[in-house]
Amino acid sequence: MELLKIKKITSLEKVFPDQEPSGEGMEDVITALKKETVSFQMAYYWGGQRKGRAQVQVTSDDKEQVRVRSVRLVPCEYPAHMVADDDYLTTKPGLYPDLLSDIQPWGVELISGQWKSLWIDVDTSGLTAGDHTVKVDMVVEGEVLGSTIEMIHVVDAELPQMAVPHTEWFHSDCLANYYGVEVFSEEHWKIVENFVRTAVKRKCNMLLTPVFTPPLDTAIGGERRTVQLVDVHVTEDGYTFGFDKFERWVDMCKRCGIKYYEISHLFSQWGATMAPKVMGEKDGKLVQLFGWDTEAAGKEYSEFLHQFLAALKSELVKLGISEVTYFHISDEPSQEQFDSYKAAKEVVEKDLEGYQMMDALSDYEFYEKGLVSQPVCAVNHIQPFLEKRPEKLWGYYCTGQYVDVTNRFIVQPGYRTRILGTQMYKYQLDGFLHWGYNFYNAEHSIFPIDPYRCTDAAGAFPSGDPFLVYPRADGEPEESLRIMLMDEAMSDLCAMNYLEKLAGRDVVMSCIEPEGGEKVEFASYPRSVSYLVEMRKRVNREIEKRVK
Repeated sequence: MELLKIKKITSLEKVFPDQEPSGEGMEDVITALKKETVSFQMAYYWGGQRKGRAQVQVTSDDKEQVRVRSVRLVPCEYPAHMVADDDYLTTKPGLYPDLLSDIQPWGVELISGQWKSLWIDVDTSGLTAGDHTVKVDMVVEGEVLGSTIEMIHVVDAELPQMAVPHTEWFHSDCLANYYGVEVFSEEHWKIVENFVRTAVKRKCNMLLTPVFTPPLDTAIGGERRTVQLVDVHVTEDGYTFGFDKFERWVDMCKRCGIKYYEISHLFSQWGATMAPKVMGEKDGKLVQLFGWDTEAAGKEYSEFLHQFLAALKSELVKLGISEVTYFHISDEPSQEQFDSYKAAKEVVEKDLEGYQMMDALSDYEFYEKGLVSQPVCAVNHIQPFLEKRPEKLWGYYCTGQYVDVTNRFIVQPGYRTRILGTQMYKYQLDGFLHWGYNFYNAEHSIFPIDPYRCTDAAGAFPSGDPFLVYPRADGEPEESLRIMLMDEAMSDLCAMNYLEKLAGRDVVMSCIEPEGGEKVEFASYPRSVSYLVEMRKRVNREIEKRVK
């Protein structure tokens, strides 16, 4: 028996310890544009009777552009809802691949009778057009026992930046809690910037900006740790505002590459019935001015908002970001909360005239009645919005989008996550939103959790829904397999947009839906690794024909 079995596989396969990966769609040449990260895996099976350890060696003329990480298993106690479709890798609790960890000097473990994998990224930013070879060896006790070789063909064209906003909600309070640091201390600012940089690297170009502590996933009557960027002072004539921390936040965003700013919600979640928590200085003491006991559309909070928004708008103009700033009323209102949402919207309607407003929702009436100018629609409720298309239409998914449609749960196949970019292109969505870049709390923020041990917000959501990155001990994020798949999805979208400029939309659509092939819709699409590999090859081939 072969002591170490090696199998080269795509980034779209997830390697389970007890299953040999299929290798579907893997080829000896991967095509890519410049300024793109392309990934593949080196799956390995240890047939030794006892445990072992291997060193990993990379050979390439462009070695500094190659990064190898170990794919680690994480606990999934709540892998899926009770109702699920057939397109899950498993619905049983267990340990499943997700975390990508840097390989330490002592190498990677070899466990008898188990499949594991190495995740290999090639950053084409520093590569010339043409062919580049990457060889990865696994060395055991000084002997090379397994190797894989891959060629990366770089097209002489740069992958453009995202043309539309992409936000994964950033929870700065969770970082303060996990690392045990004071909010907006120098250490907190450093950690926040580390996490923002990684988000930008993976094509998140919009950042949730907590002017007040975001009223998101909070138990009614409870509260989340205060992360308020704007200082509020109560005066005899009303309020004054300090924007020092807000200005530092914007400066950080610009430095990291954030293009759009998403102001935290002005009213409570799920219906806009109450005010968010707002802290302020009154009579020389820091106190809570508004919160769960404050009527959203009441006189007191309305007057506060008028003064606050006037001051904030001046600040946005001063910083040169007013045209790339978006506002929220309340997250995920239902039809039963139509009236409360409408009342809240009317409070700020004149104050925010000319500004972009967006909210996650599923009911078309909110748009039809003029309450939301840019609806962010759940992908399983998007059809009515597509039929009577708003001028601007976004998409989102979360725990509630678990049958048929795209999502990013840990136990879902990689193609189910990556197909999003293709869907966004076909339906010309104007943005994408997800609620969990780094939510490290139990549901409703009742208590903090350790994301390395709990991936489901304490049994609330399918594992992987609450976050895309893990908080490494040194204040840097560790990426997941899923954030890399999201990066690939958005790279697909950027490449399609580039090809459209070169050749027109019809050419792109012929790559997405070749003659005789399956149509790409939100609830129905080709469910295979090979489709996405071949589709992207077609796009790259068409680009290369036109830039030679």
